[in-house]
Amino acid sequence: MTALTDLRAQLNIIDDNADDELLTRKIAAAEASVAADIGAETPVIYGDAPADLQEAILMKAAHLFENREAVLVGVGAQELPLGYADLIAPHRKWVF
Repeated sequence: MTALTDLRAQLNIIDDNADDELLTRKIAAAEASVAADIGAETPVIYGDAPADLQEAILMKAAHLFENREAVLVGVGAQELPLGYADLIAPHRKWVF
């Protein structure tokens, strides 16, 4: 499976290619974000990443797709336990 196919499944987008260009941009942004969050010295590419980082990339890309503005008004939000941070934690480089 490709990142685009997996992201479309994550978002429950079936038989509609209209957003594929936007989804591809969200995947690229998510890959860059995950790489920065773990302190990777090289790019994190979905197809080459371990399963937990692939899931983190999908979570980040889906979030970016669903929340396209910098601010949400009138919506309560809470980080889910065992979510994104837990997926990237084993790969994070700690630098002081």
